[in-house]
Amino acid sequence: MAEKRSRGYLAFLVIFMGLVGQMDVWLSLIETPAAPLIFAEAGLDITTQWLFGFWQGVFGIVVFLVFFIGYFSDAFGRRKGILALTLVMGIPAGLIILIPYPMTVGSLSWYMFMLLYSLLIMGTTSNLWEVPITEESPAKRRGLYGSLAFLISVIPLYALLGPRVMSLLGWRWGYGIMAIFLIVILVLLVFMKETKRWTDVQEGRAQKRLGIIEAIKSLGRRDALYVGIASLVYLAWTISFKLGTTWSGIFFTSSPYAAQWNTILIIGGLMLPISAIVSGVLLERVGRNITLIIGTFGSIISFVGLGLSGLPAFFWGIYFFMAMVLAWIYVYVTEIFPTKVRSSSVGIAVTASRLGYVLAPMIAVLVFLALPGNWMAFWVIGGVFMIFPLISFLTKPYETKGKELETIDEEK
Repeated sequence: MAEKRSRGYLAFLVIFMGLVGQMDVWLSLIETPAAPLIFAEAGLDITTQWLFGFWQGVFGIVVFLVFFIGYFSDAFGRRKGILALTLVMGIPAGLIILIPYPMTVGSLSWYMFMLLYSLLIMGTTSNLWEVPITEESPAKRRGLYGSLAFLISVIPLYALLGPRVMSLLGWRWGYGIMAIFLIVILVLLVFMKETKRWTDVQEGRAQKRLGIIEAIKSLGRRDALYVGIASLVYLAWTISFKLGTTWSGIFFTSSPYAAQWNTILIIGGLMLPISAIVSGVLLERVGRNITLIIGTFGSIISFVGLGLSGLPAFFWGIYFFMAMVLAWIYVYVTEIFPTKVRSSSVGIAVTASRLGYVLAPMIAVLVFLALPGNWMAFWVIGGVFMIFPLISFLTKPYETKGKELETIDEEK
């Protein structure tokens, strides 16, 4: 069992990882307010908006490289893994500022944006920043500390500040401002310690670096099952998430609620920290499995409700319940795997989820070509995909609430 860290260091780690998560969430969700501005510059309308989804799907192939970030963290340490993760997000975000104007479909600027966007998205929702918290937290507080970092990460700065930044400097700076934030992250990284559990495992290897094939072979049969569960939940979540983040701005700005869009977005953003607080309580009090069930059913109802009614209340429900599912992913997926291959296992699940960054845009393309302007079908499809996480309960997944990581590894 790893030696405990001081409360002061754990507080620093939660805040620091929360800030890394904030970078992640900003770059994941800034697309929602940025998309209408991007569409306007590119000259896309209801008949041609499918082109955005098409090229997102084509360039989305790049995001499958995310596995190597997880492997890198297992082989070289959590500090270096966080360094790699933040550089992968921050550098492409900064380069987006340099994309020449105007950016029209088929221009060099268009392809530059799609490539840089795909590179930075590769690092988002990677789950890697929760790993140090999982490995350093005491068992009784692991879900709480993970949820607190998640709470910091989902403070809706992208909704509160993003539109303001883009109105003053243009949509490119909506992404580019995270290059400045990267500097803050790199300064704080100096004070982060390598996790003791990773250090112990590395010493057990006699300082030998973990190979990629070795990492995969180290997974036991039960570990492989949980990789499958995590991949299924993560993939379903990613498809629905991508449908929502890319197209909700287009949906509302072309609806009777167009004038209230900024307010709708801000309220939706505020649902994220509220959900993080509720999720933290549920994860610790009723367990991981019940939390996933509540989040999944709530997401399904919210997606379908938005499709049938078009009411902002269901949009806010999507933010609330999808964040609850994500909280489960961040906490459960990092604690269920052995320390020696934790990041690699998470990396496999995240890589599988990245299929959603190809499938979701292509699904949008098919819907817009087959049913132009039919938003009801679009949102209902998002709800249908959220049914798949419930399939994981057929395997009777192990409940990890309140247990040491070593106990989880032995019992599961």
